[in-house]
Amino acid sequence: MSAESGIPTFRGEDGFWRIGSKNYTPMEMATRAMYMNKPDEFLAWYYHRFATYRHHGPNDVHVWLSDKNLITQNIDGLDGKAGNNDYISIHGRLDKMTLFHEQGDPVDIIETPWDKVDEGALAQSLFSIFKINDLPELNYSLKPYVLLFDEFYTNLYGIDNAIERMERADKIVFMGTSFSVNITNMAMDIAMKNNIEVEVVDPDPYILPYAKVTYHKMSALEFINRN
Repeated sequence: MSAESGIPTFRGEDGFWRIGSKNYTPMEMATRAMYMNKPDEFLAWYYHRFATYRHHGPNDVHVWLSDKNLITQNIDGLDGKAGNNDYISIHGRLDKMTLFHEQGDPVDIIETPWDKVDEGALAQSLFSIFKINDLPELNYSLKPYVLLFDEFYTNLYGIDNAIERMERADKIVFMGTSFSVNITNMAMDIAMKNNIEVEVVDPDPYILPYAKVTYHKMSALEFINRN
């Protein structure tokens, strides 16, 4: 959905998960283990791949979704900028951070002061913002508010609320997802269990093993222009 805003897709040709750091693949970079053991590599990669897009604005798709019951995998925060005040960012937000904590513990979600980053002294600047001396310290250092590959869904990311919304849905519409993450699998399990109608909006949709699916082989922008 955010491609129209100039933000790369995750698994497209130039997507985030196709672009790693100098030494590691994206699947290796976007982990809690990498943050804990090589925070300099992790934070530099995260800053260049995500935070540099923080000033991009919403597009017509986000505006169309602003009054919808929305659960998004995107971390760019554009749905909030478009006016949706009740959406669930199930994988986090690039403009936020939290205390580095044991998963499941309740912690506050706070603003990340990205504008204080000095790109001329990037590592030192990022370590200062995230309160890291050498390696991250549990319950002292800070961590980007983003769900990493070796982490699990907790209520910090709104998982119980998301499941409740999906359970109550009359229809579930998927836009631009590869069905390769747990939340989409959970949504499909709920849809099949409750016999919920499903629609998939994607130029090259993944074909689902479910009879009650309507496919729209088009971009999200094309879809909203027809609806």
